[in-house]
Amino acid sequence: MHVFAPLVLSLLLIFRELAVCLEPSPRPFDGDRTSTPIVLPLAYSSANYTSRSAEESYLRMRGLRDGDHSAHNARMPLFDDLLTNGYYTTRLYIGTPPQKFALIVDSGSTVTYVPCSTCVQCGNHQDPRFRPEHSSTYEPVKCNIGCNCDKKKTQCTYERKYAEMSSSSGLLAHEVISFGKESNLMPQHAIFGCENSESGDLFNQHADGIMGLGRGHLSMVDQLVEKGAISDSFSLCYGGMDIGGGAMVLGGILPPPGMVFSHSDPGRSPYYNIELKEIHVAGKALHLNPRIFDRKHGTVLDSGTTYAYLPQEAFSAFKDALISNLGSLKKVDGPDPNYKDICFAGAGRDPSKSFPEVDMVLGNGKKLKLVPENYLFRHSKIDGAYCLGVFQNGKDPTTLLGGIIVRNTLVTYDRQNRRIGFWKTNCSELWDRLHITKENSKNPPSSTNSTIELAPALSPSGSKDNFLPGQIQVGIITFDMFLNLTYPALLPHLKELEVLVAHHLNITYYQVHLVEITGQGNGTLIKWAISPAATSDFISNTTAMGIIARLTEHRFRLPETFGSYEVVQWNVEPPSRRSWWQRHLWAVGLAISALVMLGFTTLSVWYLRRHTSSLPAYMPVDAAAPEQEMQPL
Repeated sequence: MHVFAPLVLSLLLIFRELAVCLEPSPRPFDGDRTSTPIVLPLAYSSANYTSRSAEESYLRMRGLRDGDHSAHNARMPLFDDLLTNGYYTTRLYIGTPPQKFALIVDSGSTVTYVPCSTCVQCGNHQDPRFRPEHSSTYEPVKCNIGCNCDKKKTQCTYERKYAEMSSSSGLLAHEVISFGKESNLMPQHAIFGCENSESGDLFNQHADGIMGLGRGHLSMVDQLVEKGAISDSFSLCYGGMDIGGGAMVLGGILPPPGMVFSHSDPGRSPYYNIELKEIHVAGKALHLNPRIFDRKHGTVLDSGTTYAYLPQEAFSAFKDALISNLGSLKKVDGPDPNYKDICFAGAGRDPSKSFPEVDMVLGNGKKLKLVPENYLFRHSKIDGAYCLGVFQNGKDPTTLLGGIIVRNTLVTYDRQNRRIGFWKTNCSELWDRLHITKENSKNPPSSTNSTIELAPALSPSGSKDNFLPGQIQVGIITFDMFLNLTYPALLPHLKELEVLVAHHLNITYYQVHLVEITGQGNGTLIKWAISPAATSDFISNTTAMGIIARLTEHRFRLPETFGSYEVVQWNVEPPSRRSWWQRHLWAVGLAISALVMLGFTTLSVWYLRRHTSSLPAYMPVDAAAPEQEMQPL
C-alpha cells in the first residue's frame, strides 16, 4: 500500500519540494506485480494552484499571443519503450557548453536530477556524469530557511526515496537547460539535482536520471511556466506495442478534433488525476460502484509507472470480464517466473482480433477507448501470446494508470484549465504529422494566426503522403555489429538476437534481416539490414532517425549471453529506383520456371500415354489366340 507521511502545517510546507519525500518509481516494479505496493509522491498542492488567465492557456504550438515573443514550445522526441526498458526517455542538455543526458519523463516526480561527477555511489548509465567544473554557468543553490542543507550549511540538498528501496540524493544547483535542436524554446535557467548517491533500481537503470514533470515549484514545467517561457501545459505521446519512441511538447498545443477531456482537480490530489466512473469490456459495463475509482487519491495518471493498477474489487471484475471474452485462447505461464503474469496464447500477431476493446468512461460521460495494446504486453518467449498489463494495487484503493494505458495516445496535461485530454493517434509518427520542416522550426512565427494543427493519424509505417519536402527517403539501413562471442556459441541464439535487435530499435522483428555473419577469432561480425514495413516502400524519417540514434548512442542492452558488442559502422540507402521488371525479376523468373515445368510434365504424360496405347493388349499365357502365318524371310 502507499506510504505517506502526515502533512505538517508549517512554514516549511511552502518549500515542500526540498524536503525528503516519496515519489513513484519510474522503473518496472520488482517482485509480484499483483501485490507490489505503489508509492506516490508526498507533495502538497492547494486548490488555488495557479491563477494564470485562461487566455494564456491557449498559447498554441509555435503560435504566440500578439506582441508576446517570450513563450515558445519545447518540441522533444521520446525514446525507448515499455517492454524493453519500462519507461520512456527524452534528451536534456545541461550546462555551458551543454552536456547531454537521457532522462525518464515522469509526471509523478517533481525534481529533475542527473548523476554528478562527484557521485560516490552512482551506477553506469547511458551518458557520462555531469561535470560542474566543465560548465561556466553552474551555480549551487545557497543554503536558506526553505531547504535542507548540507553538513557545511552552505548548499541546499534534495533526497528522494522509493518504495522498492531505491533512493537518490544530491545537491541543488542553478544551470542553463537546453531542450534540443527540434525545440523552439531557447535555453533557460533552472534548478536541477546533481546526484551524489543513488541505490536500487536507480543505480541499475540504463537511463541517466529523471525529468520531473509533476506539480511543485522544482518541477521543470513549473519553473518554465513561472519564467513565462511556456504556457501552463505539456503533452506526452507514447509509442505503441511494436514501435516505441514518441513525442513530448512542453507548452500548449491546439487540441485536435476528437480529443476527449477529463476534469483534473489539483485540490483533490497533488498528482495528475482524472474522473473515472466506469469501465466497459466488450461494450458491457463492469458491475462496480462508481466511487471505487475515487477512493484515497482517486484515479492518478503517472507517466513514470509502467503498468496500470486497480483496486482489488475492480481488478477482479476486469480480469473476469476479459477472460470471458477470450474464446479459445489458451492460458500460459508468463515469460518471467518471478512474476505471476496472466498470459494467453494463440492470438497471432494482431491481438485486436482476439482480445476485446475496453472503454474507460470519464466523469463527463466521454469514453477513452483502449485497444489491446493499451492493456496487454507481448509475451517475450511465446509467439502470438500476450500478458495482462493491468494488476491489483495491493490493498491500496488508489487507481493508478501507467504508461501502458496511453500508448499511441496524445495526452495533454492542460494544467491551466484543470483538465487532461486524450487523443488516439500514432505517436511514433507525430512529428511527421505536424507538417513542420527543420527550417521552419528554427524560425518561429510571430503571429497568433500561425498555429499548427495535428493532421489525422497515419499508419505506423508511414506513406508518401506524410513525406516532408527537403528530407531524404530511406529505403534500407545497414549496420555491422561485432560481438565478443564466438560463432559456434552465437549460432543457437541468432533468432533470439534478431528479436532483441528489433526490440531495441523499436521496429517489428520481420524488418530485421541477417545479411552476413563471419567468425573473427573470439568474436563474430554480423551485418544487419533494416527494411521498411511490409506496407511501405521506405522507412519514415522519424523511424530512421530513431534507429540511427540508437545505433550511434550504443543504447542496446543485450543479455550477458551475448557478451559485449560494438556497432562498427552503419549506412543509409535510398529506396530502390529500379523499374517494375527489375524489382520483380525474380518473381517473373519463378513464374517462367513454373510454366516450363508444367509444360514439361504435360508433355511427358502425353508421350507416355501415346506409346503405352500402341503396345499389344495383355493376354494370359494359356489364352487362345488366332494363328498367324509366319512372314517370309
